[in-house]
Amino acid sequence: MLNLLPDENKKAYKYAKANVKIAEWIIVFIVTIVGLLAIVTYGLINMQSSSNTYQGHIALMNKTLNKENLKTTKLKVVSISNSLRLAVQVLSNEVLFSKLLQQIGAVMPSGAVLTALNINQISGGITLTANTTDYQSATQMQVNLSSPSNGIFSKVDIVSINCNAQGSATGCTVTLRALFNTNNQFLFINQNQGTKK
Repeated sequence: MLNLLPDENKKAYKYAKANVKIAEWIIVFIVTIVGLLAIVTYGLINMQSSSNTYQGHIALMNKTLNKENLKTTKLKVVSISNSLRLAVQVLSNEVLFSKLLQQIGAVMPSGAVLTALNINQISGGITLTANTTDYQSATQMQVNLSSPSNGIFSKVDIVSINCNAQGSATGCTVTLRALFNTNNQFLFINQNQGTKK
């Protein structure tokens, strides 16, 4: 087909086609921008709504916790914890006298008689007083009690030995200071741990 239109009309049609294409691209660009703005606006509105919802939940939880008196509950828990800690401290120093006296009696040398026991509550030690027939029995008592084989004490020191004059019926009085073995079977806490094994 032959195009017999003048050159000016041909140029006008050519520019008109280009203008239509440009107008189409501008419309697509505007629609894209409007779509993006709509998506961003929806996202912002959705985020704000979620934020308001979570803030409402937080406020409700704070009200609930305040109603349940959380501070008072915490104070009660701390008080119970302190009481339990005190009970464990007391029980860790509690001595099973029946077993302790049997073991001490078993290691006493001949010529020695136990006359007194004094438990020191905090330090985990004990003071023993005994009457012996002579000085040698008094020192032998210290050796027997400090022996690792009997497992009673980790350390036994002689505090004093007072001997009466020759021929006296009582002989000597010995005072010993002893520290319990950390793993002995004569403390209440260690006894309970031993039965759990």
